[in-house]
Formats: sequence, structure tokens, C-alpha cells
Amino acid sequence: MIETFDVELPHGIRLSCRAAGPAQAPLIVLLHGFPEAAFVWDDIIQRLAGAFRCIAPNLRGYEASSAPAETEAYRPKHLVQDIEALIGEFGGSARAVVAHDWGGALAWNLAAQQPQCLQRLIIVNSPHPATFLRELQHNPAQQTASAYMNFLVRPDAERLLAENDFARLWRFFESTDNGSAVPQWLDQATRERFREIWRRGLDGPLKYYRASPLRPPTPQDQSLLALQLPAAAVTVLVPTLVIWGEADKALLPGLLDGLSDHVPNLRVERWPDASHWVVHEQPARVAELIALFLAD
Repeated sequence: MIETFDVELPHGIRLSCRAAGPAQAPLIVLLHGFPEAAFVWDDIIQRLAGAFRCIAPNLRGYEASSAPAETEAYRPKHLVQDIEALIGEFGGSARAVVAHDWGGALAWNLAAQQPQCLQRLIIVNSPHPATFLRELQHNPAQQTASAYMNFLVRPDAERLLAENDFARLWRFFESTDNGSAVPQWLDQATRERFREIWRRGLDGPLKYYRASPLRPPTPQDQSLLALQLPAAAVTVLVPTLVIWGEADKALLPGLLDGLSDHVPNLRVERWPDASHWVVHEQPARVAELIALFLAD
């Protein structure tokens, strides 16, 4: 059974959470991405709840969590502070952080900069910041695949995404470039859950993109080409499992090249039959692999 509750963090941010599992069991924190919410982990946390206390927060700006108005409030240091503080409210160290998409961006940074907060890291289709920067700077295919990010920072993006029953947002989930294949998991009940989240507003989720320097260069903005990330800020020493659906249209497999240079204690599971949305497509397989990695 899924519990819901709010956690008031010491620095004034409230995170609405979904959870399952015994209160005294080892903690797993699960972080969602865009354009989703904490509910996407429900199947997986119920599969893991026999052995773990699983907590999935709605990230800052999502669902009923705090949504500061300033774009600056969505810079990575603030988002990572939220997760560090959330873990602090439940004992100070998680057995694992499991993260997808934007949640993964937070988790990579947390593991690199606050490794005492987690014993293991599990990433699902979310690029490490160093390989993402490299590919955005030098790989035209990844620049093209990530071009949607420059649309999402437009001032009219929220209005355009909401038009015609969120038509542009549904396309994020479709499995072909021409938008002709609706995934089987996106049934009417799931669609309505997404609508409930999106109707609360998209400004907070879009501010993640506006606050981040990691997006493809354009003729008007070439700042990414000069960006450098200090090795100390992105090196992850925590034992790490990466699950990667290789049919991801937005995050190409080249993002895994050289990953072990930044994450020396690394295991990578490549799934050719899975897309970016593997959490929905194969939740039982994802949960099983998480359990095995934590038992190892």
C-alpha cells in the first residue's frame, strides 16, 4: 500500500512524498524526471517494500512540493540540497538512491558531492554530467537529440505544452520519431494521472531546464562550448549501477562511453529492447535488478 505525506525540510522546502515498506527497513530514495512525478515509482516501490523503506519524493516544483518562483532556485545546488536534507530526515544515509532522467542529474551530483548520504547509486537513463557535456559539445547526433531542451526554455513553453490536451507532452512518451506509436503502458488511467500533475502547472518543471547550463549550443548561445566541469565535482566513488534502455531517442548510447573514467566502481546494464521510459515498460525487471545489486 502506498503512503502519502509531506516532509518539511530545514531550509524551508516542502516535498510531497509517496512511500511503502517498514519504517525501520533500509532506506531507498527514488527520484523521478520530466515530465513525470513520484507516482511513476509506485509499481517498483511496492515490489521492493518487503525489504526496504522506499520513499519517492515529488521534486521541487512538482505536484504538491514547494515551487519557488525564481529560476535561480532550481539550480543544481539547491535541488541536491533538497535530497540531502530529505535523506537527513530519515537517518542521514540511504542504502541506495535510484534515479531517472532529471532525478538522475540530482543523484549524480549528490553522489559526487555528498557521498556520505548514500551507500549505492542506481541510475536509469540519466547521463553523467561529464559525458553529457562532452556529447553536447562534440556530438552532432546528441545535439540534435537534445534540441527539445532549447524549446523547453522558451518563455511560451508552458502555454504551448498545455495546448490541445498537452499534445506536445504526450509526444515525449511516443516510441517513434514520427509520433505514430503510443506505448502500451500509457493507458487512459495513466494519462489521467499525468494530467492531474500537469494541470497543477509546468512552470516549476521547466525551470530545471532554464536554470541548467547543459543544453545544446545555438547560434545565439554558444556558452556551453566553453563550459568545463572540475573532475572533483563529478567523480562518483559510490558503487554504481546504470540501467540503460538503448532505444532512448533523447539520450544516445554514446553517453555511456568513458563513463568509468568518472565512476570507477561501475556496472552497466544495457537493454536494447527498452526506451527512455524503461521504468514504465519493465518495472518488474528494474525492481529485480535493484534488489540483486543491493544484495550483492
